[in-house]
Amino acid sequence: MVEGAAAGFIMTHVQPAPLRPRVAHVWRVACTIIAILVIETIVCGMAALPVVFLWTRLLGWPPSAGLAAIPVVSLALVPSYILFALCLMGLSALTTRFTGARTPADAEMPISALGWPLVGWVRYMAAIHVVRMLAGPLFRGTPIWSWYLRLNGARVGRRVYVNTLSISDHNLLELGDDVVIGGDVHISGHTVERGVVKTGRVRLGSGVTIGLGAVIDIDVDAGARCQIGALSFVPKHAVLEADAVYAGIPVRRIDPAAPADAGRAVDRAPLRSG
Repeated sequence: MVEGAAAGFIMTHVQPAPLRPRVAHVWRVACTIIAILVIETIVCGMAALPVVFLWTRLLGWPPSAGLAAIPVVSLALVPSYILFALCLMGLSALTTRFTGARTPADAEMPISALGWPLVGWVRYMAAIHVVRMLAGPLFRGTPIWSWYLRLNGARVGRRVYVNTLSISDHNLLELGDDVVIGGDVHISGHTVERGVVKTGRVRLGSGVTIGLGAVIDIDVDAGARCQIGALSFVPKHAVLEADAVYAGIPVRRIDPAAPADAGRAVDRAPLRSG
């Protein structure tokens, strides 16, 4: 009886132990949510400061102006939003750099563990999403959008044309000179597999062209002047040869100069395991 009572006493004191990781996870989730709300509120507020100053001047228009103030205020709407979007892009990129919010390269982060690298990645994705929604539709496909990607961590060459908003993990992207990325192309430096966030760099050599709606997975290396057809899928770890044309799901080399036995893009994953 004494042994049974002792065993029961020990079990009742051992059972609460698993609660500690749960408390840590709740704490990290709460800290992440609060950090995102606070940082993005400050960034958006600072980006709006020039606009607020402009509108205080406009609203102080002399009452004697009468109806003449209406067209002035109306014409100021679009420039005000453009000014806000420009400030948002710059401040957001500088904030992520200052706070160290980045996607870790070549990492595997279990979501259930809720480690600090995963938390930093979530903050980075949140900042990118805010800019994508509020400023991206105005500037995608322009040098200003390429400037933002560069400022936010991407390595972007000269005369790069990016006409898509579905691009994330900027610090893992390397775009050479004269790269053209079509509309609705999805390029990401992360993927989620069985509850694990996996990351990898995406390298596009100079002169690479990616057609409308293509999907580029993680750890892809496209050689110079490579062309990827519209609606194609480039799987992870793929290596695309220079001066070649690829298309399909998954992509296969289809240009006339391709060897007779040309098949899918080379997968370099087995080479890395050795």
